Amino acid sequence: MAAVAGALGTLATILYLLATRRESLSVAVVLSALYPAVPVLLALTFLRERITRPRAVGLLGAGLAIGLIALN
Repeated sequence: MAAVAGALGTLATILYLLATRRESLSVAVVLSALYPAVPVLLALTFLRERITRPRAVGLLGAGLAIGLIALN
């Protein structure tokens, strides 16, 4: 399991490097800043945690930001 996590981390770093070289740096940075949303979604899915109002606002704001970036 540790080897898989390491391989995924390496792949993520390589993909981030490629994104910063090929695309706009601002898009790559904003999308990589959404990392904290992933553990929240995983906790909701697998641990059946309840979503609090601040988390819901944060997730909606992040989704809105992605949509606005995509329109740009």
